[in-house]
Amino acid sequence: MTETPDGTPDRSRLPDYFGESIAATYDDPTATAFDPAVVGRTVDFLTRLADGGRALELGIGTGRIALPLRERGVEVHGIDLSRAMVSKLREKPGGEAINVTLGDFSTATAGEPGTFRLAYLVFNTIMNLTTQDAQVDCFRNAAAHLEPGGRFVVEVHVPELRELPHGQQAVPFHISPTRWAFDHYDVATQGMSSNFVEVENGHGSIRSIPFRYVWPAELDLMARIAGMRLVERWEGWGREPFTNESRKHISVWQKLQVAESH
Repeated sequence: MTETPDGTPDRSRLPDYFGESIAATYDDPTATAFDPAVVGRTVDFLTRLADGGRALELGIGTGRIALPLRERGVEVHGIDLSRAMVSKLREKPGGEAINVTLGDFSTATAGEPGTFRLAYLVFNTIMNLTTQDAQVDCFRNAAAHLEPGGRFVVEVHVPELRELPHGQQAVPFHISPTRWAFDHYDVATQGMSSNFVEVENGHGSIRSIPFRYVWPAELDLMARIAGMRLVERWEGWGREPFTNESRKHISVWQKLQVAESH
């Protein structure tokens, strides 16, 4: 990664892994994430936290959550790197009314900083930032957009390292006659990738998307660096208890009214 003249990371040329081909099929009504009940619980949770204020979605994508949240009366803004995904958002009813900044959500600015009651990242999107520094910057950027007392919400998997026998680096998560998908882990760097192999009509394709997995306690420290503190952690959007068997978490951090003293 290059640096700008002031020494900060330059992410203006980050690769876009969500181009036209992905955007065209991203909204899959058969996928769990698009189940109306799942979307409804997510929007219920976020509407309650927005509490009449403005909300900012980092990685807004095609508007799976932003559009129904707007229908609940919440003013929603967004940031996303993918022009193709945002174009799909614009094609939907109400999509043109949402202000979206095209850019890296760990550094880009939307609206007026310090005026949002809620910022949120759903569906493992924090893992699209593939370095710890970028994830820390994301927390700082979210905090900069929030008003004092505002909340930052992240939905992300708990790293599934218990699935890895000693010496194994890959975990399959889809197997069919024509399609195979697996996650590949590098436990030394917390790097991982999701890999998709497909064969159709005698032609094969492979696609790989890099991620960085991150632990709940690590996220709590990132929040503290950004001037926030953990106030809620749940297993799901229905506020199911988070336990040592939970495979994902919904965490909520609150921006402190004043900086903590030490």
